[in-house]
Amino acid sequence: MKLYDADFAPSPRRVRIFLAEKGIEIPTVKVDLRNREQLGEEFHKVNPWCTVPALELDDGTRLSEIPVISLYFEQLHPEPPLIGTDAKDRALVMMWDRHMEQDGVAAVAEAFRNSHPAFKDRALTGPHDVAQIPELAERGRKRYGWYLEALDRRLADAEFVAGERYTIADITALAAVDFARAVKVGDIDGHANVQRWYDKVSSRPSAKA
Repeated sequence: MKLYDADFAPSPRRVRIFLAEKGIEIPTVKVDLRNREQLGEEFHKVNPWCTVPALELDDGTRLSEIPVISLYFEQLHPEPPLIGTDAKDRALVMMWDRHMEQDGVAAVAEAFRNSHPAFKDRALTGPHDVAQIPELAERGRKRYGWYLEALDRRLADAEFVAGERYTIADITALAAVDFARAVKVGDIDGHANVQRWYDKVSSRPSAKA
C-alpha cells in the first residue's frame, strides 16, 4: 500500500492528518506538483483525474478523492471514530464535512487558482487546461468571507465543527483556514469562535502532518 502525496498542497495534507489521528503509517510517494508531474503519463495511470492524494492498495486497486480514502481507513481502523459512530452521527459528520469542503476549501481554491500567475490556464484541477476568470477570484474571496461568518456562528454553539467531538469535518475546516492564510485569501481575525476552535485543533500533533 502507498499514498501518493505532495508537499504544501492542502488536499493530501487532509489525508495525512486523518492518518495521524488514527496512528496509521504507510509509505508515501511524492508527486511534484510544481513541475506538473501529476499531468504526466505515469501518474495518469495512477489517477486519470490527475489529482493528489491517491491511494494504491496492495492488490493494485487505486482510490482517489479525500472522503473515499478516509472512509477506507475508517472502515479498517474505526478507532478513534472520525466519520461518526452510528447512522445519524455519520450523516451529520458527512454533512458538515461537505460544507467545509464546498464553502471553505473550494472557495479558497477558486480565489487562488483564478488569480495566481502559476495557474494561468490551470484554473481547475484535472487533465484539461482551463483559463483563469478574474471575476471568480473575487467571488472566491467573498465566499470565503461568508464561510468564516457561518463557521463562527456554528462554533458559538459547538466545540467542534460537527458537534462535541473532533472529526473529519475539523480536518477539512483546518485545511481551509491554513490554505487561505498561506495564499493570502483571508484570515480569521475578528472571528472569536473560529479563533478558539483553531487554537485547539491546530495544537493537536496531527496538525503537523
